[in-house]
Amino acid sequence: MIERKNLLFVISAPSGTGKTTVSGKILKEIDGLIPSVSHTTRPRREGEIDGKDYYFISGEEFKRKIDANEFVEWNEYNGNYYGSSFENIEKAEKLGKDLLFIIEVNGAGNIRKRHNNGIYIFILPPSINILRERLVHRGAESGEAIERRIKIAGKEIQHYTEYDYVIINNEIDETAKQVFSIISAARCRKNNLIMNSEESAK
Repeated sequence: MIERKNLLFVISAPSGTGKTTVSGKILKEIDGLIPSVSHTTRPRREGEIDGKDYYFISGEEFKRKIDANEFVEWNEYNGNYYGSSFENIEKAEKLGKDLLFIIEVNGAGNIRKRHNNGIYIFILPPSINILRERLVHRGAESGEAIERRIKIAGKEIQHYTEYDYVIINNEIDETAKQVFSIISAARCRKNNLIMNSEESAK
């Protein structure tokens, strides 16, 4: 029997670039792909659902999970903690699904160290000024908080060379199409096939 490896798709981007919106479109369009729901200590925003957007937990609970080695990656970002659990990967493997991570650059680097079946995609804003405009338009934070995010974004963008693919998000639908194409192509790579000894001998 010929099978395909379960893959990990990792999308990173500065806050406000559109990675969450793009990922939502991709998850609706691609069969066999499920999201890795992260744990976080940040406050829940309006409209977010616990267990769907994030698992919202206390700082004490997050630290307990760190001590128990439950995270494949975790990081502090803008004063809050974020982490992806091993349980997400195990769940995807049991279901025979590919897994989509939406995480920042340090988390992506930690996954890269532990897994060799990942495909890494970085989404860039057209410019820092446009990114600032998008964050202001979102209206979720103060001007001071936005400038902190802009400063962090400048550092994150420097890591784009560590990724397999880089997309400039000028328009959400077009960016989603490009991510769709990357995932479809990655699934067809010959080194992602698993052939048993009987099939290999033919």
